[in-house]
Amino acid sequence: MAGPTAPLGYYWGDDSYSVARGPDALATRLAGDGPALDRVRLTGNATSADEIAEKVATATMFGGGTLVVVAEPGPLIANKPMAARLAAVLDSVADGNGLAFLDLVDGTARRPASLEALRNAVAAAGGDVREFRAPNREGMARWISDRAVERGIRITAPAAALLAERVGANVRERDVDRRRQGEMAVSELEKLAIYRLDGQIVPEDVKALVVDAVPGSTWAFLDAVGMRRAGEAAELADRLDDVPSPVLVVHLHRRLRELIQIADLLAAGTPAAALVRTLKLNPYRAEMLANQARTWTLPELDAALTGLLELDSTLKGRDGGGELRRRSAVTLWIAECVRRPESR
Repeated sequence: MAGPTAPLGYYWGDDSYSVARGPDALATRLAGDGPALDRVRLTGNATSADEIAEKVATATMFGGGTLVVVAEPGPLIANKPMAARLAAVLDSVADGNGLAFLDLVDGTARRPASLEALRNAVAAAGGDVREFRAPNREGMARWISDRAVERGIRITAPAAALLAERVGANVRERDVDRRRQGEMAVSELEKLAIYRLDGQIVPEDVKALVVDAVPGSTWAFLDAVGMRRAGEAAELADRLDDVPSPVLVVHLHRRLRELIQIADLLAAGTPAAALVRTLKLNPYRAEMLANQARTWTLPELDAALTGLLELDSTLKGRDGGGELRRRSAVTLWIAECVRRPESR
């Protein structure tokens, strides 16, 4: 298959490190054996199609050309006339110049049709279109090792695995924001290289220098509550600083109501396999919630729901907005309502 031919690029995905470096190959191809291209970085909310056209439509008489890199192009295509104007710019790039778009996504949100159309337009014109996904739990250690090789840094496989764990790659929950994990991993890798200038990075170095930055996850917190892993739930609750207290209570209320409903069905003799049809759940979620419901009795779930109403009242009180008060109230609810009776 022939490679890209137009001086255009569209680089997108939830790996900010790789997305930001996506235009490198385009710049190399456009420069050929000549001087490197000058790069001009713009953002979609602070530029216009006309400004971009001014920078790419005129060929450079001397020296290298110009590669304009536009991050987050969404505001440039907010309506049809704006999208049409930007589409016209794609055809105006002069010889020796280039135009690339960087589209960083969170991995969960539905893609706007306007961005899909822009990406397709770049591809149809013969541009370079690539998606970069954040490495998963199994792939991050290898990804870190590859970045180390690129930089001439020596790191053992166990150290790379530990570094991957420290930046949060081992968290499987779907709502975790992984966009900056790659950047964080490379930053820590370069810091470790300075620490071990003449040696190989080993796990002990990672333990000494890299702070555990496991991201907060509402899914992980709710699952810990559902399985009655009180210690884990309390630890995860402390990492959910960005989740407003009312939202946290709503999430907990929904999960407890689901567990009560499933516990009622199981107590009535409903087969676990029938939960998929009865509650319109996918098989994985039905099995997960059934396993969680079995760790509770119905009176315990009712007590947890009552305690949650008291927690909500506390958080809405005059001093409820304080972070220390929130943490104390949530921790107390977990200790009183989530912890298994034999562990209290």
